[in-house]
Amino acid sequence: MGIILDSSILIAGERCGDSVWEVLERVQTVCGRTVAALSAATAVELTHGIYRARADSDRLRRQNFVEELYQAVPVYPLTLEVARLAGRIHGEQMGLGVSIDFPDLIIGATALHLGFDVVTLNVKHFRLIPGLKTVTL
Repeated sequence: MGIILDSSILIAGERCGDSVWEVLERVQTVCGRTVAALSAATAVELTHGIYRARADSDRLRRQNFVEELYQAVPVYPLTLEVARLAGRIHGEQMGLGVSIDFPDLIIGATALHLGFDVVTLNVKHFRLIPGLKTVTL
């Protein structure tokens, strides 16, 4: 078993000045020793944040944090299996009138496909995905 890290905990840690290793230690304190990974959708969100920075110093700090993160944990791609699972979840939930943000849908589907939980500060959005276990810090 493992965990997929949502961008919310990573962004919060980076904004507080924590290193990647400090964020990962906090996750281990809550989740125990487990495999931590990212969804490709989280990589998109983090890269987006780098280029939204207004100051060069913020951009560089974010870039360094993200590069260190990519060295520390694997990034799972959006595979055909994950895409099909996400499409099924999205179709079923939309049929019930439930809308799920696309990045959260991909992150959640990646976790479900792998049998992982999602660690997030945004439990409200991920609870919309049936069968997905979430952990908050």
